[in-house]
Amino acid sequence: MENNLVHLSIKSHVGIITLNRPEAGNALNEQMVKELLDVSIFCSDSKSIRAVVLTGVGNTFSVGGDLKSFAQEGEGISSHLKIVTTYLHHAISYLTRMNKPLIGAINGVAAGAGMGLVLACDMAYASEQAKFVMAYNRVGLTPDGSGSYFLPRIVGMKRAIELMYTNRQLDANEAMEWGIINHVIQQDQLMDTVLSLSETLATGPTDAYGATKKLFYHSLQETLESQMSMEALQLAERASSEEGKEGISSFIEKRKANFLRD
Repeated sequence: MENNLVHLSIKSHVGIITLNRPEAGNALNEQMVKELLDVSIFCSDSKSIRAVVLTGVGNTFSVGGDLKSFAQEGEGISSHLKIVTTYLHHAISYLTRMNKPLIGAINGVAAGAGMGLVLACDMAYASEQAKFVMAYNRVGLTPDGSGSYFLPRIVGMKRAIELMYTNRQLDANEAMEWGIINHVIQQDQLMDTVLSLSETLATGPTDAYGATKKLFYHSLQETLESQMSMEALQLAERASSEEGKEGISSFIEKRKANFLRD
């Protein structure tokens, strides 16, 4: 599936989404977020894709929104940003809500909405060259791209506000310590490491992954008792599913589970 600014390739059941606007630091403009939405819907629906990797071309993941293109809208900037964020937010919703694991391969700077995309990933691995900054308050703006949802949940409210107010930049190791990324990987090994993990996950129980993700997100707004009720219902449903039956049978039979059966 070829687009100009967002590329999608498929390898071993892994969809690799690549932000491809290196001359602008992979900045997100209207065309790019529209293509990202198209690709996100395709990845969400595709039967051949069982895990998704999100990365960028060059030495930058994404510097966030394309402020130059926004400013060119003049008095129409408010309407324009509503269009841009509609595409971007729907893309993030599809990527985050799909059952398939979403793994970030953060190859460089992630700023603004670029950092929002990192936060929205189920897991994220970054090169030692990666930098992370929210950047919005520095230019008098507020976060979009899921940043205000995920950031305080990942790092805590006080740290989230610190990152917003001060525009503090985190290096890869700090971002790992704060829980924004999972691991720091050498630049030349980043994609191989992420693809190896993603290909392994692609052989796993994608429906169970999705159900687990939903449980975790619901837990942020549920009481202990209501969350445990949801756990009980979901566990019972999974146990009677084809994935559950295969997983239990493989355990009893002491063999590796095969979740790729047609």
